[in-house]
Amino acid sequence: MDENLRKIFPFIKPYQFHVIWNVIYNILYALFSTLSFISLIPMMQVLFGDVEEITKKPVYTSIWNITKFGKDYLYFHITELQKNDGPQYALLLVITLVITTFLFKNLFNYLASNHLMHLKNGVLKDLRNKMYDKIIDLPISFYSEKRKGDIMARMLGDIGEVQNSFFAILELIVKEPMTIIFTIAAMFAISVKLTIFVFIFIPISGYTISLIGKSLKSKSQNLQSEGGYLISIVEESLSGLKVVKSYNAESIFKKKFNDSVNRLLKLSNSIGRKNNLASPFSEFMGIIVIAVLLWFGGNMVLVDKLPSGKAVLEGAQFLAYMGLAYNILTPAKSISKATYSVKSGMAAAQRVFEVLEVENAITDKPNAIVKKSFDSEIIIENINFKYEEENVLKNFSLHVPKGKTVALVGQSGSGKSTIANLLTRFYDVQDGTIKIDGTDIKDMTMNSLRHLLGLVTQDSILFNDTIKNNILIGKENATDEEIIEALKVANAYEFVEELPNGINTNIGDAGNKLSGGQKQRLNIARAVLKNPPIMILDEATSALDTESEKLVQVALENMMQNRTSIVIAHRLSTIQKADKIVVMKKGEIVEEGTHAELLALNGTYSNLVTLQSFES
Repeated sequence: MDENLRKIFPFIKPYQFHVIWNVIYNILYALFSTLSFISLIPMMQVLFGDVEEITKKPVYTSIWNITKFGKDYLYFHITELQKNDGPQYALLLVITLVITTFLFKNLFNYLASNHLMHLKNGVLKDLRNKMYDKIIDLPISFYSEKRKGDIMARMLGDIGEVQNSFFAILELIVKEPMTIIFTIAAMFAISVKLTIFVFIFIPISGYTISLIGKSLKSKSQNLQSEGGYLISIVEESLSGLKVVKSYNAESIFKKKFNDSVNRLLKLSNSIGRKNNLASPFSEFMGIIVIAVLLWFGGNMVLVDKLPSGKAVLEGAQFLAYMGLAYNILTPAKSISKATYSVKSGMAAAQRVFEVLEVENAITDKPNAIVKKSFDSEIIIENINFKYEEENVLKNFSLHVPKGKTVALVGQSGSGKSTIANLLTRFYDVQDGTIKIDGTDIKDMTMNSLRHLLGLVTQDSILFNDTIKNNILIGKENATDEEIIEALKVANAYEFVEELPNGINTNIGDAGNKLSGGQKQRLNIARAVLKNPPIMILDEATSALDTESEKLVQVALENMMQNRTSIVIAHRLSTIQKADKIVVMKKGEIVEEGTHAELLALNGTYSNLVTLQSFES
């Protein structure tokens, strides 16, 4: 059994009711598909005046005799009708029989398809939910290595491919094989000799089709990977459109996109050629067999005679037999198509499960503590940390008492933002510990840890929604009054109340209808509404102009009152009131003290202040 097929079984289990009924209805469809052709025999016999006469009403004896009983019972009634009411009433009976069998055939086909639809759509929903849960739960580090576009392609395209292609397997193992089995059984009942020729066709066709499709799965995987890369290019192009245009780099991105599209074209054409070949090839093989059957069967009708002088095979039986033989071609073609679909679905399923099975290294311990309050201090002890090869933090230690503001300063790459990443457990400490009130943060649930923390980053992360809904992320059940109060603390209500719909104004994709300073003040309002005891400000003003910086700085000072704050600062003017300033260089602490104490040292901090004063 294919590994991906085994993995998808848990997703099918909730819908096993639909699987069972799909199988039952497919078997009934296959049965009535065969009976619909057999029912043509008595109709043609009535038309040709060649009906087998049965004058004595048959008696049912056992289940093993039911086929003969059914046939004799039908011919008894045909004989009776011809004698008593005339041939046209016998013809009406057999036409009604033909209509009934075709009606049941199509009814069961509809019911089987209906249950398959519920199965496919249900599994699609569950897979999407599971995938979204996974991509939200995976740590930030996962996305520093993966393209977002590829994850989006797996989430949308590949799961859709699983829905469209993978469940062709139910057709492959039930509907079409059962149609072939019932049809061949009926063909054997009519003529053993002719049916032997059909068995020459099936293995030859099946073997040839398997040869054609051998490389399809790997090519499907390549196609889906390339699709993910293409979405990545589009996503990156739109995200960085200002850079693309300002650097006249349109041609570079167009070339990347065109190259990817051309690779997609080659792969699609290669897969398409094989897909397109399967159906006509199997049909052509079938027509060859039909031609052979016409020759041999025609001789059995026209030339070969029984000792009684009757033809070896009746004309009506032969015509129904040819219909049955042709009836095998449709499921044979469907099987060949389903084989390709399943391979494509398997390739898509493999890409989906690659993400679902990624091990999340940052998880709660089995008996993790739910910490509800911050009481005394944050202690960072002897931390060594690296993203790749080189250490970003080296033997780093820091003590942050409750109610104090500690600022981290230093040049880019000195490891300041890494402290924020470790405190929030976006990344886990590799060597050393971080403790809140004496409890290692790895021993707490992540939910309770992050409930104690508020984070305002350099990048103003807002969503394409109203101001109200963006701020409610901080506290889901907050009232409008609480939102407005948070906006006032964040120095943002002044511009919000002037907007057309106030807090119900939509701010566009990533908040792009607002200025940088306005966006950052909304970020601060969100953190204010959350009202956490510990605030982490990661270069919250570094991307702003001077006027916006002053407005945001007032907002930050309002927010930091009576809170424990860790401020990661690029602009030193924003942290002069901090209780302690820690100066970092290449992952190590080189100086610490108050603003005045550090200036008096006339060292690294003093040089940074001088440089920034000169720059401004």
